[in-house]
Amino acid sequence: MDERVTCCIAGGGPAGMMLGVLLARAGIRVTVLEKHNDFFRDFRGDTIHPSTLRLMEELGWLDEFLKLPHQETKSIYAQIGDTRFEMANFSHLPITTKFIALMPQWDFLNFLAEKGRAYPSFHLEMNAEATGLTFQGDRVTGVKVTTPAGDETIETDLVVAADGRSSILRGAAGLVSENFGAPMDVMWFRLPRLPTDTDETQGRFDAGHIFVMLQRGDYWQCAYVIPKGGDARIRAAGLDAFRKSVGKLLPFDAARASDIASWDDVKLLTVVVDRLKTWARPGFLCIGDAAHAMSPVGGVGINLAIQDAVAAANLLWQPLKSRSVTLRNLEAVQARREFPTRATQRLQLTIQNMVIAKTLGATGPLKPPLLVRIMTGLPFFSRIPARLLGLGFRPEHISEAIRNAKGA
Repeated sequence: MDERVTCCIAGGGPAGMMLGVLLARAGIRVTVLEKHNDFFRDFRGDTIHPSTLRLMEELGWLDEFLKLPHQETKSIYAQIGDTRFEMANFSHLPITTKFIALMPQWDFLNFLAEKGRAYPSFHLEMNAEATGLTFQGDRVTGVKVTTPAGDETIETDLVVAADGRSSILRGAAGLVSENFGAPMDVMWFRLPRLPTDTDETQGRFDAGHIFVMLQRGDYWQCAYVIPKGGDARIRAAGLDAFRKSVGKLLPFDAARASDIASWDDVKLLTVVVDRLKTWARPGFLCIGDAAHAMSPVGGVGINLAIQDAVAAANLLWQPLKSRSVTLRNLEAVQARREFPTRATQRLQLTIQNMVIAKTLGATGPLKPPLLVRIMTGLPFFSRIPARLLGLGFRPEHISEAIRNAKGA
């Protein structure tokens, strides 16, 4: 059945859910479309950074949020060659939540969904895939949606595309992105964690290899970084060869790699770094990965997307309330968020080109670059990456008007 809402958000990921909840809290009639029937998908980004935890605190939800299963990472360690060092220490951040919370993304999204349902103007439609747009002249006026019950059209004052790096809607809107390239892809898998293992989230850089381990309670979430397009070659060499390669990088008994039972346990993340030149057109806005796909370097993509959502809610709730949202209002969201996006991507691309590509292409022993040697000699410098990882270049705050609103 066709219907009309004030704002329709395509994509029930972190950006879409956060924006939907904040707009509903401000009293905006909003529908969030999620194409799956639940949020349960493995190897999605699970890092909830201090900037996002602070938003939970601003909404008065932090204590309840931290009752969900999670692990707290207060420091991140790395090893380059034989040199081990503390890469980031969050204990000096000027906020209450001085850690990264590692939490299954489905728990985070279910939490937001529960909060959203407390507001009468919030509607979450599962099994609803946004497949196209409707137009009146140059203006986007609605979303075409496919559901198990059939196709429908949702008419709306504003469509927000939060449908990820493979966004259907940004293509339908005719928006063009610039691809910056990436020298690597990532193979994700789990290994069991024993009580005798370290608690440390860590990364290891050896000639031709990069391996990251995230402490997830009773298991390690592992990222094996490979040269771009190398997945087929690695799989063709066989599972035993892969286990052996992983085993050499483990900080404990290499035999633990035998718990990779089959290739079905190993998921590929194809790394893309891109950014839209223009995020909006009349009646339409992109945020999160739909506007800028981030490298997995630093795990900041989710948190940058959530910052987009907060900025969009702060800037758009009043025009949406008065049903007067203009292209200039939408362009203000890009103007607000473009600097932190560009700065973060610039930093990620520098690390990709100067560290990751060189490590993956190395054939001899690795030595830490000068910056790392300075950091190990002067631990104070570990506060800099902690600040960039934890808070970002321009952390957002939820406006007092939205904080104080009751969803009416």
